[in-house]
Amino acid sequence: MRPSQPNAAIDDALVARHILQRLGEGGQPPQHGVRRINVGNESYLKVLEHEYFDYHLRFGASFKLVQGYFGGGKTHFLYCVRELAWDRGFATAVVELSPNECPYDDSFKVYQAVVRRIGQRPRTALGSPSYGLPDLLRNLMDDRVDAALQTPSVPDVDAAREAVLTWLRTTVARAACESHSYRRAIVEFAAAFLEGRFEDEQRLEAWLTGESIPASELRELGVYEDIGKSNGFIMLRCLTQMVVGLELPGTVLLFDEVDRNLSVSVKRSQIIGDNLRQVIDLCGRHQLPNTLFMYAVPPEFMRNVVPDYPALYQRLKSPVPLSVRSPQAVLIDLERLDLEPAELLSTLGDKLVGVFESARDCTFDRTLQSANARALANACVYSYFEVNHRRLFVKTWVDFLHRQLVDGELELNANAATDLVLSGYDALAQTPTQDDFSDF
Repeated sequence: MRPSQPNAAIDDALVARHILQRLGEGGQPPQHGVRRINVGNESYLKVLEHEYFDYHLRFGASFKLVQGYFGGGKTHFLYCVRELAWDRGFATAVVELSPNECPYDDSFKVYQAVVRRIGQRPRTALGSPSYGLPDLLRNLMDDRVDAALQTPSVPDVDAAREAVLTWLRTTVARAACESHSYRRAIVEFAAAFLEGRFEDEQRLEAWLTGESIPASELRELGVYEDIGKSNGFIMLRCLTQMVVGLELPGTVLLFDEVDRNLSVSVKRSQIIGDNLRQVIDLCGRHQLPNTLFMYAVPPEFMRNVVPDYPALYQRLKSPVPLSVRSPQAVLIDLERLDLEPAELLSTLGDKLVGVFESARDCTFDRTLQSANARALANACVYSYFEVNHRRLFVKTWVDFLHRQLVDGELELNANAATDLVLSGYDALAQTPTQDDFSDF
């Protein structure tokens, strides 16, 4: 009988299996462990880490436009940025934008999407993030109570809760926030949770998440405003202000344009442009404190949409993309990566071999598999299919590793690699799914 593995080893194997499952099934970036397979964009991440998370976001805000074709790594990159933010305790939300479910020209829907998706790092390696502003606040209060209990002067849980309530009403209640009602709702929701006032907690949760609730039910709690289309972005600003007021490092908002078709009406396009311009301007003031705001779009956005709005164009246009030499640049261009396409894919293939070995508790001939990865990478890059070669590579490579685990290792020559790519292309081209709208 095999001896039982330590918990850390079991978690590592399960995360590795999750990575393989996501890549093998849909060619999508994993929710966990994305940096274990990250290649090609490290220079961008290092600039964000050292220039922004370590310095600028401690007191200011920044807007970045992420540009890449569908299937070109935008979602994957946003997940990497989310992990950087999680490492530092930021409240973070990845929001998928689409014309029907969450259009960026509808500020109320954008606010609702953010408060549904905001959260912090999962408590365990395999746990799901506790999404949503209400649970974020509950977790913060639990952490505050636990921290208070470590203080010698706090004898028990009741005293710890009282200490946290005092902090809420003397410190958080004075946080700089544009809306008195929003600040009051945050404070009273947290207090209701600590004091077990369930009905008040539920009413305030509904209000904070943008649900319709009679004004009469909130007046006694000091909340007099509604949240709607007229003030959605104001309330989004208030959210970032209260995150700082709750003594978190800041907020990271990552918006991912998932619809291939950017052809919206002139009116809606104008609103989107105006909203982005306002966000860029607000990042230059202190109305989005300690906030990183990223908006990921295909290159057509800069070519076909932005030039129609000179005020936005002037703010976004830059002679060079973000780099060590130009860390202040707005544009992060995922078509300009650290590695050439074939080298990027072969390096990714090498990383996936290590992930596969962890997932399946096996050992491959790394020299042989590195050569195989390069052969498959070359076949993908030089085939010039309409299907994105990154998704095609990861799906085909994961499948190939599974075959070798069962049938034994073999050398993949150029002809065999091309055959694998052709069969993988046929499978992707004939079965379009929602995966085609989310990129690796």
